Amino acid sequence: MSGISRRSFLGATAATSAALAAPAVRGAGGDGVEVRPTSAAPAVHGAEKQKTYKTALIGTGWWGMNILRTAIEAGQSEVVALCDVDRKHLDGAAAEVEKLIGKAPKKYGDFRELLDGEKPEIAIVGTPDHWHPLVTIAACNAGAHVYVEKPVGHTIKEGRAMVAAARANGRVVQVGTHRRVSPHNMWGIRFLREGKLGKVGMIRAFVHSGGGPGQPTPNEEPPEWLDWNMWCGPGPLRPFNRAIHPRGFRQFLDYGNGTLGDWGIHWMDHITWWSEEKWPKMVSSAGGRYIRQDSADAPDTQAVQFQFDSFTACWEHRRYAANDAEKHPLGICFYGTEGTLHVGWRDDGTTFYPRNKNHEPINVPPELHLPDHQNIPELWADFLAAIETGKRPVCDIEIGHRSTSLSLLGMLSLKLGRSVAWDGEKEDCPGDAEANKLLRREYREPWKYPEV
Repeated sequence: MSGISRRSFLGATAATSAALAAPAVRGAGGDGVEVRPTSAAPAVHGAEKQKTYKTALIGTGWWGMNILRTAIEAGQSEVVALCDVDRKHLDGAAAEVEKLIGKAPKKYGDFRELLDGEKPEIAIVGTPDHWHPLVTIAACNAGAHVYVEKPVGHTIKEGRAMVAAARANGRVVQVGTHRRVSPHNMWGIRFLREGKLGKVGMIRAFVHSGGGPGQPTPNEEPPEWLDWNMWCGPGPLRPFNRAIHPRGFRQFLDYGNGTLGDWGIHWMDHITWWSEEKWPKMVSSAGGRYIRQDSADAPDTQAVQFQFDSFTACWEHRRYAANDAEKHPLGICFYGTEGTLHVGWRDDGTTFYPRNKNHEPINVPPELHLPDHQNIPELWADFLAAIETGKRPVCDIEIGHRSTSLSLLGMLSLKLGRSVAWDGEKEDCPGDAEANKLLRREYREPWKYPEV
């Protein structure tokens, strides 16, 4: 990149993305409650000294460390502590942080002790999905602003409790749906909002990945460096299996919500980002485990239909049979009267395929950061700007909750084996006690399900 510093670029990108993605939820606009800026944290101008925030990472695995490295590189984080129930992850992360900043962070195995002992101003939550709600809520209650990974939680009611905690404490909570600040994704949403695709009647989101049937992984005693009881936390205490930890937990429904809860939230987020309709009125899903023979229990095949007032949205995934028969292996397609818009990822960016065959397709290539082809730096810059100004971040917890809910409703329908009606204003399934029971779940003692 020439002619502009990386820091200036990130700041400008964050400002642009915020203006595009969240014009209606800035400041006190949406709910009448304004985020309180951290004291002594004015907006930065010119060479004025930037505030440094006491920062802690809770969950030191692969993606948590991606976020923390970005925070360190941005230059406004004093990393004071790390927390993980896996001592191997924790020790490795602490050694890397010490090399990066020249100071060893304190290490914790219990996030509650970290929050009590360190009083961080920023908490990064990179835990497995089933831990996101309790850790985020506790961090907000302890006075920290939070960057939490997607999906926001395991059940819909948890997400609403996270929004309530953020608002009650006046904290910024940014969700890691970083595609909201990816240039090619932003271009696609702008293209749609400017009406260049015409009237959109159908949306199709999908992930088609490879792999064969696989094979089971036997249960075993947890390794001595892992506090498995704490890892399971509010979820069921099931036997340890290396297919679950590390990184495989989302394919086990006790702790994640399969491919729809993992990949799907990114593309569900594009629907709520573009549409003025905030939620569907009916959701139906079908699928199962038809091919995979490993130890997981999440569906290897799933199709979901979301009925909105003015369009239908579909989700589909399979975890096998990846091949070159389909042009795009993943992404989201918007079908309109002027053609088709596909928003993809690292290989294809965003492409408009015009209905008029005399016009050439338009492609906007991706601009992503390594490792892992992401836009965390832009999202982190937006997070810091929100803390300093008191405005809502581009991926505010309300936005993340709404997008996560789409994925969770698809899983809820699959578990019931039938369609469900949805009242997004009340966040329940009208007159459907069986479905409403699945909007939450019982936590394992001594953990208490968060109530609003």
